[in-house]
Amino acid sequence: MIWAAPIEILIIMCTYGLLFWLIAWGSQKISSLLTPHSSLLALLLKSLGLISLSYIHPFSFDWFKPELMFVESYLGIEKFRFAIILGAIVLSLWRKQILFLFLVVLAYTPTPSSVPQIDKNITLLTTHTSVEDKWNEALHAQQFQALFSAIDQAIDNHKKLIILPESVFPVFLNRSETLLEKLQNRAKHISIVTGGLYWDGKTPRNSTYIFTDGKIQVANKVLLVPFGEANPLPDFLSDWVNEVFYDGAVDYKASSKVSDYTIDGITYRNAICFEATSEKLYEGHPKNMIVLSNNGWFHPSVEASLQKLLLQYYSKKYGTTIYHSVNMSDSYIVENGWAFNPK
Repeated sequence: MIWAAPIEILIIMCTYGLLFWLIAWGSQKISSLLTPHSSLLALLLKSLGLISLSYIHPFSFDWFKPELMFVESYLGIEKFRFAIILGAIVLSLWRKQILFLFLVVLAYTPTPSSVPQIDKNITLLTTHTSVEDKWNEALHAQQFQALFSAIDQAIDNHKKLIILPESVFPVFLNRSETLLEKLQNRAKHISIVTGGLYWDGKTPRNSTYIFTDGKIQVANKVLLVPFGEANPLPDFLSDWVNEVFYDGAVDYKASSKVSDYTIDGITYRNAICFEATSEKLYEGHPKNMIVLSNNGWFHPSVEASLQKLLLQYYSKKYGTTIYHSVNMSDSYIVENGWAFNPK
């Protein structure tokens, strides 16, 4: 139901708009009561509110991080450095003196001088399949053949690992013996990480399938997209929304804990699209993470750019190297907060 995506965005926009209004109104109200002849308190309260907003996650969305704008700059992304930047702006506005802006140099952080080391044994596959085509069963044979051809090409190029995007096999892969057999045969020559659906007999899951060392491992998604994969509303509203907007589809089920898996002696944290942009997936400071995404739901839009900034943010904050395979936008690697194309 791609037409419902703007409704999801509108709900989140209105929620944040209300929060911004409450901060602005509350700051002015408190300031007018306590310090009616000075704007300093109002500016300080608005700054505090702006910092606090990054800890408020409407419907589990924690994408609002104002410090993201400094990810590719010489200014740090830590909260105390962001507070320094806001302090410089507040003083400049309060005293009407631009020189106070030079205080932002106190938020300087050195950038890594080392050149990222690209693992040339890993292939990140980028696909360009629209949402409509992806769920069109008549096109699956053609799409799957293209995927197997890409895997065969990686084998011919002597790669050790190929990573495919989220749900690139839009079927219950654990129930498809033919597809599993084809993947297992190729996994004798290369490790394969791919997205697919999983059915346990009761509820569907959005999953990662890992084919390596003659074994199949399934890592299920932990954080589901609000309104996209699971409805965060109370049950009496959730059922109605699913019936009206999603043709009565049932919600996906999330795993209770994050998954790590090992390929060729290297441990990777599993992440599927939305959850890679959430703080929870970085608990324990994972050194490496493989992310599978399908950005077709919001194509064309700035969603892919915001997603990349968030991955750069977390990579810089936690020191995590991220391998990101994407449908409908470029795939890339993020290391020390810098994103680059592996080709």
